[in-house]
Amino acid sequence: MIPLRVHAIIDYLVGLLLLVAPYLFGFATGEIEQVLPQVLGVLTLVMSLITRYDLSIAKIIPVPIHLGVDAVAGVLLAASPWLFGFADVIWWPHVLVGVVEILVVVLTRRHPSPV
Repeated sequence: MIPLRVHAIIDYLVGLLLLVAPYLFGFATGEIEQVLPQVLGVLTLVMSLITRYDLSIAKIIPVPIHLGVDAVAGVLLAASPWLFGFADVIWWPHVLVGVVEILVVVLTRRHPSPV
């Protein structure tokens, strides 16, 4: 199981990865294949900053809601190449990060570890 503190670190890393992935992997087209991961990256970073866990600045969003949004974002990202019709341009980064995001949600401990 993934501790919440580790989940928070993963969130920040995934948020940053989603912002730069279009440039790293050559799909910075200005179209949905670029825009969707970048919007989800910003959402991930903002949500991480306001979730009730160790590495946030404002403890507003409960962890279960955060995890639910992560799961929905993962499913959307993984399905997006076919949902939005850009699978012939690029698909593997969206699927890979989406599936990893879903797995992280499934494996995350819902409550902080006892000290």
